[in-house]
Amino acid sequence: MAGHSPPEAASNSPVPAPSGSGPCQGSAQLRLATLARRTDFLRAQKGIRRRERGLILEACPTPPHLHRPGAIRVGYTASRKVGGAVARNRAKRRLRAAAAALLPLYGYDGSDYVLVAKAETLSRPFGDLLADLVGAIQAANCRLEPPPPGRP
Repeated sequence: MAGHSPPEAASNSPVPAPSGSGPCQGSAQLRLATLARRTDFLRAQKGIRRRERGLILEACPTPPHLHRPGAIRVGYTASRKVGGAVARNRAKRRLRAAAAALLPLYGYDGSDYVLVAKAETLSRPFGDLLADLVGAIQAANCRLEPPPPGRP
């Protein structure tokens, strides 16, 4: 579309760029795969949970039989507390955009992440939402075991 402007550049974002590969940070560019089965969401719910102002992040290791090298599995959910169907869909779109921008940089290969929308997800400025997600991912990664080198 000629009249459509691109989203804000990442350099204007308050989110710091990843510097190296610290103990609580992902190490490579990874692709995202979507969680679809209820059992995957329930497994993540029992794992690590980080509450931030704009979202909740649930994380757990991917089961070995479902692991695909170079992929992070991610799911999105929004309850009716967020609002009606239109509000829930908008909140999930915002979470998808934030995850697409940050999980390949900060996430661990062989991990499942579920982003849960809150009412604040809709009204929070996108830069702040990104900062919330970075903080949640880094805190969750500190509690997740880093993937062993050469994991199949």
